[in-house]
Amino acid sequence: MKSGLLTCAAMIALTTGVAHADGHVDLPVAPGEGTFDWDSYNAFADATDLAGEELTIFGPWLAGEAESFSELVAYFNAATGAQANYVGSDSLEQQIVIDAEAGSAPDITVFPQPGLARTMAQRGFLTPLPEGTEDWVRENFAAGQSWVDLGTYANAEGENEYYGFFFNVNVKSLVWYVPENFEIYGYEVPQTMEELKALMDQMVADGETPFCIGLGSGGATGWPATDWVEDLMLRTQPPEVYDQWVSNEMPFNDPAVVAAIEEFGAFALNPDYIAGEPGALAATDFRDSPKGLFSVPPQCMMHRQASFIPAYFPEGTVLGQDADFFYFPAYAEKDLGTPVLGAGTLFSITNDSTASDEFIEFLKTPFAHEYMMSKDGFLTPHLGADPVNYANDAQRGQGEILTSATTFRFDGSDLMPGGVGAGSFWTGMVDYTGGKPAQQVADEIQASWDSLK
Repeated sequence: MKSGLLTCAAMIALTTGVAHADGHVDLPVAPGEGTFDWDSYNAFADATDLAGEELTIFGPWLAGEAESFSELVAYFNAATGAQANYVGSDSLEQQIVIDAEAGSAPDITVFPQPGLARTMAQRGFLTPLPEGTEDWVRENFAAGQSWVDLGTYANAEGENEYYGFFFNVNVKSLVWYVPENFEIYGYEVPQTMEELKALMDQMVADGETPFCIGLGSGGATGWPATDWVEDLMLRTQPPEVYDQWVSNEMPFNDPAVVAAIEEFGAFALNPDYIAGEPGALAATDFRDSPKGLFSVPPQCMMHRQASFIPAYFPEGTVLGQDADFFYFPAYAEKDLGTPVLGAGTLFSITNDSTASDEFIEFLKTPFAHEYMMSKDGFLTPHLGADPVNYANDAQRGQGEILTSATTFRFDGSDLMPGGVGAGSFWTGMVDYTGGKPAQQVADEIQASWDSLK
């Protein structure tokens, strides 16, 4: 373990599995048991010998997520004879820069979003992933080119290379609803955006309110609206235009972006479509907004939010029974496929070694994905991983949305400079729902971006 890693008090180091005097380790699930792809695990083990080699993996996961990942690391150790160890930190973004500049970076770093990895690559702190990994991802992940693009950055010489292997992602393009409410009115889950809008009109005709929306989040108020706009950009423009937008190759006040903001307004600024008044959306905490689904009578029929939102559902809510979700649909008429907005963590090599390369190879096995699929919250685009291994039906359904995607794009505000993505974009959305025209909002956000250049 590197000396720099030991200095951070917020870090935890976990090892899993009980080692015995003869060297064997008790693993959480004995090899060969359960529904995991043990053939892929055994093939990797037969081909890889790292006896005595050490490997440090530095990531953002703490508590339960760290324990789950450390279990997977234990399987890597058992397969190879290596002594790999996971270290988690709640200040990874600061610590990894300090360690890299000091020449004491861990072997592998798990970045919580691509922006910092891109910066580290440009500074020469990352090593390209093993040869062939780019092609492997393109062929074995749903929407494979999207994941290659998200992990490809310019190196210190300005040449693009593949640095980021995504492992553990989440989905934001979800609409939540109460199945019992849909059954009462005979509503069907819409398959296209056109059907969703027709359903909204039917709900209004029935005297019901389609959506609950809350933009309040303390100092981050406005961020839920940025997710709406990003999802609608992916449904109104090709992914290449989305990429130009988040990198500012295309200005924020381009007509395409203004149109996406106004499309969000078609949902959020119509008093018939939302619970409450548009001007009050910023005063409604995003954590409270889904509660209208469960009130009697319901305040709303639907709520668009990412996969984490069930944490704020009423206690005892059973997913799949009391609440369910469907894919935030695409426009049939625009023929842009089935894009998915989300986020995730990516593995990069920050200290090149044979063990580092082999751990990336380990992450390609269906076993590695399937083992983590059996844990809460893990989703994967790996087409070779069997969905039967997901921990529950909700994860399985979200996983199917992910593997059915034709395009995946990362949360755009996370890719923008902090002053925009966690600043003027948030406040601009509050201004928009407060009555400011979309064009004026977009002009002001672009001006803020220009001021950072």
